[in-house]
Amino acid sequence: MAVGKAVWGIDIGQSALKALKCRMHEDGFWMVAEAFDFIEYPNPLNQAGAGSEGLIKDALREFLSRNDIRNDAISISVPGQAGLARFFKAPPVEAKRIADIVKYEAKQQIPFPLEDVIWDYQPMPGSHEEEGISLETEIGIFAMKRDQIFRSLQPYLDTGIDVDIVQLTPISLYNFVANDQLTINPLKEEYDPTNQPNSYVIVSMGTETTDLVITNGFRVWQRSLPIGGNHFTKQLTKELKLTFAKAEHLKRHASEAENAKLVFQAMRPVFNDLVTEIQRSIGFFQTLDRKAKISRIIPIGNGMKLPGLVPYLGKNLGYDVVELDGYQKLTGTEVTSAPSFRENMLSFATCYGLCLQGLKKSALRTNLLPQEILIDRIVRQKKPWAVAAVASLLLACALNFGFHWQAYNSAHIPQFEDALRKVAAVESTSQTYQSTDSQLLTEKENLEMIGRYVVGNEENRRLWPELMKAITASLPTDPDLAPGRVSDKPIDQRPDLQIESIESQYFPDLSMWYTEAVKTKYAVTLENRKVILRRLEEGEAASPAIDEDLAEEAATEAAAATPPVEEVDSTAGTAAEEEADVDLMEIEGEADPEDELAGPSAEESGWVVQITGYHFHNSPAARENMGAQYVRNTLIDQLDRGSIELINENNEPEVVTMKELGISHPIIAMDEVPRTVQIANPKYEPPALGSGMSDEYGGGYGMNPEEPIDPSKIEPPMIQAKVYRFTVQFCWRESPLSKREELRRAAELAEAEENAANAEMENF
Repeated sequence: MAVGKAVWGIDIGQSALKALKCRMHEDGFWMVAEAFDFIEYPNPLNQAGAGSEGLIKDALREFLSRNDIRNDAISISVPGQAGLARFFKAPPVEAKRIADIVKYEAKQQIPFPLEDVIWDYQPMPGSHEEEGISLETEIGIFAMKRDQIFRSLQPYLDTGIDVDIVQLTPISLYNFVANDQLTINPLKEEYDPTNQPNSYVIVSMGTETTDLVITNGFRVWQRSLPIGGNHFTKQLTKELKLTFAKAEHLKRHASEAENAKLVFQAMRPVFNDLVTEIQRSIGFFQTLDRKAKISRIIPIGNGMKLPGLVPYLGKNLGYDVVELDGYQKLTGTEVTSAPSFRENMLSFATCYGLCLQGLKKSALRTNLLPQEILIDRIVRQKKPWAVAAVASLLLACALNFGFHWQAYNSAHIPQFEDALRKVAAVESTSQTYQSTDSQLLTEKENLEMIGRYVVGNEENRRLWPELMKAITASLPTDPDLAPGRVSDKPIDQRPDLQIESIESQYFPDLSMWYTEAVKTKYAVTLENRKVILRRLEEGEAASPAIDEDLAEEAATEAAAATPPVEEVDSTAGTAAEEEADVDLMEIEGEADPEDELAGPSAEESGWVVQITGYHFHNSPAARENMGAQYVRNTLIDQLDRGSIELINENNEPEVVTMKELGISHPIIAMDEVPRTVQIANPKYEPPALGSGMSDEYGGGYGMNPEEPIDPSKIEPPMIQAKVYRFTVQFCWRESPLSKREELRRAAELAEAEENAANAEMENF
């Protein structure tokens, strides 16, 4: 005896609509078939001009006219090639965290944004838990693009059929095989990966494609093959020069044809292609699961009724091919013995699996029905109750209003209306004034805030001009030359740096810029400073030369190695003790606060300023002061230890060092070897018209042919010069005037305290 709610499983194929209505038997084992329908389209959906949407709607209307689906659940299938199935093994975690892991995996496995797809998941059968921990859980994720699902649902929506379950066709086939064909029950037995049960291969041939599903009940693998029943028909039209309709008729009655051998020879290439695709798919599956044991092949679908196809598959695939002659767990003699059902029995396997899921007896129960459709249906079902509730509420409000109106009418005096209108007008005017006053107060506060910012930010407006002045003051000059007379000197001796660009970038963490490479370059700057200071003390010119190899070697040693500790006499004075303490600090790994190579710390922020330029100061006679060394002796040295004159808070000039200004760690970030180039000669003067000059430099005669011109006095139009290009970078931490004054006062106070302490020690 059948009990419970009935379920319709509807499968819309390319050539026909198949539907099966089932209910569970009271023993919970048998599924009772109560009705079925098989509606073949006038033309296959894939034929040009067939009008697939119209044909599907006509078939659904015919289905509704022949069957009563009220109070029945509707479960439909969508093509497997339009969906996506992915499987992954979750790590041992708490069962309640499976959802979070699945959501993460879905983002990785589904090649579309999750908002563009409808997806669902379910642990595969055979999974188990111990003390709330999910162990050896394989999870299946099934998805389909949102627009494709709505396209599949549109015919049902247009014909007024409320769909409850949307499932992929391969998953419905898996549910059918797991319930009806396997000897094990995956819903009740545990999965042993070391001793897997035999796997079945389901080959479901459709009109255009063939769904191949391999399962042992606990695990499932699917693939869509690009070969269907129409490929046999098209092969006949090609080989025998027939129309599509005649070829289809001949295919279905191939064994009755006058020359059956010719028909099968014409279709042989498609037979071979189908066998090849199935072999390739099975071979690929066995590379994924080497422990799988395939025992039989189950062909389904009306395409498998092609004469000779099933024996051909068994002969060429090497597996036992089992032809279905009925469904083992489906009863209902009125349906199962009907001639139309028996004739098309192979095409109802998908409907069988859909009914199982609707009756909650399937192994996989994922549902790709969009939530918005489900919500709309719930709202539609609740709408009559909502309308009734609103009507009742309106009636109650009307009754309540009637009582209030009666009370109001008995106490209302018309003479009060004019006074009440005037009060309302005054109240409205007051509210307008209050609103205007609030708006004006807000504007006033905004203006005051802008004014405070403009006035209070005066100090910060000086920062960038001060930086530009510092860079300008660091460029080389020659005090012996009058302003604008730099060109009097030869081009390779001019005290001049040509700046092409000045750029800056803000670093929240300056240590990101001060890498080991920058540290090594800055060590060269420090070494250059020592040499300059030593030469100044010795009374020599402040443009020393540093041998590049020695400088780099010294830089590397200074950046990477800790200075060795010298032995200190215990009887030495205070200076020796302090020196020993410093050495001891370095041995113990503590940073020396005076060590300039330490660079900016990770907490410091600021700007990295980059200056790009070139110079021609590359005279062979002054090799010790050319190329990169000239940039170090001038721009780098000034940025490192120079000073400029700025206006203090009392509007008086004061000398500010680059360190006080926040400039530090200047380096040559990038440079190149000086190379010879051709440049325009600034002293070149073109010859006057009719001068009679000739040859390369105008040798010949002038206006007076008898008066020769000395070629040595003629300047050439182009001259050769060695150009050196460079990129200088340095750190700049903003140091406003107030901050500099504060630091200076603190330094003066510390110096005064130190002097007082020294004086006290001397007196002591």
